Amino acid sequence: MIVITGSAGFIGSALVSKLNEERYFDLVLVDDFSNEEKNKNLDRKKFSIKIHRDIFPEWLKLNHRFVEIIFHLGARTDTTEFDYRIFETLNVEYSKKIWQCCVEFGIPLVYASSAATYGAGELGYSDDESIIPLLKPLNPYGISKNEFDKWALQQEQKPYFWSGLKFFNVYGPNEYHKKRMASVIFHSYNQIMETGKIKLFKSHREGIQHGEQQRDFIYVKDLCEVMFYLMHYRKNNGIYNLGTGKARSFNDLANAVFAALHREPHIEYMDTPLDIRDKYQYFTQAEMNKLINIGYNKPFTSLEDGVFDYVSTYLTKKCYL
Repeated sequence: MIVITGSAGFIGSALVSKLNEERYFDLVLVDDFSNEEKNKNLDRKKFSIKIHRDIFPEWLKLNHRFVEIIFHLGARTDTTEFDYRIFETLNVEYSKKIWQCCVEFGIPLVYASSAATYGAGELGYSDDESIIPLLKPLNPYGISKNEFDKWALQQEQKPYFWSGLKFFNVYGPNEYHKKRMASVIFHSYNQIMETGKIKLFKSHREGIQHGEQQRDFIYVKDLCEVMFYLMHYRKNNGIYNLGTGKARSFNDLANAVFAALHREPHIEYMDTPLDIRDKYQYFTQAEMNKLINIGYNKPFTSLEDGVFDYVSTYLTKKCYL
């Protein structure tokens, strides 16, 4: 059995699809399954059982001998929520329970961290684990992810194989339910369909033009390829960046969405909302040598190719991965 927590969510359901594609069907799907919109991500997927996340630790104690690996992708991911207690419960304490079960029962663990741990990037974007205690995330979500990373590194007892993956800006199919927290590609497509134009945030920083804020955008299918690789690799424990290693501007992204729809670009700029303005990242770019040095050699999808596939194969047809 392969366990995927957060399995009804964006990345979790994409991983379920990848595993099915590779002929893995003995899957244990863990989530709260209360959101019917999210549950559509699992339509036509093949799996063995669904387990509510609240009872999963107890289920695992009874069934651990059947579990091959756990992908812990379930998390509260709302970067606009500022009550840390909400994140602490699910992103930190729940993750500790899963870690401890993996130690006790000898189960490999791959878990989701986040590039939000890097904050404003004062220390760069290296996945050198020595800098993790020094990072200053900008919001409670990033803080919670960094707190668990720090806790994991401090543990004397660790799963015999474990990896934490710092996901950068992920986009792709199965994010219909995410609403405000969906990717800029998703919102850009919907804006074009409704108004014929895309609105991007203005720059509020001297020397950076409107729309030239940059992110490391990574297609969700590439994330799944890396996780599938780690499922078989099981060496070189630690925390790894997972981006493309190439930052691109929001203007580039908008132009790619227009190109995928065969339309001329029409971009307008609006003020960044005050509630996130002072916590807004202007640049992220994953340093990827650490993952490459353990043997991962598949190329990452370019922004243009990823956006074209996402828009033309999924968004325009309202399809799921």
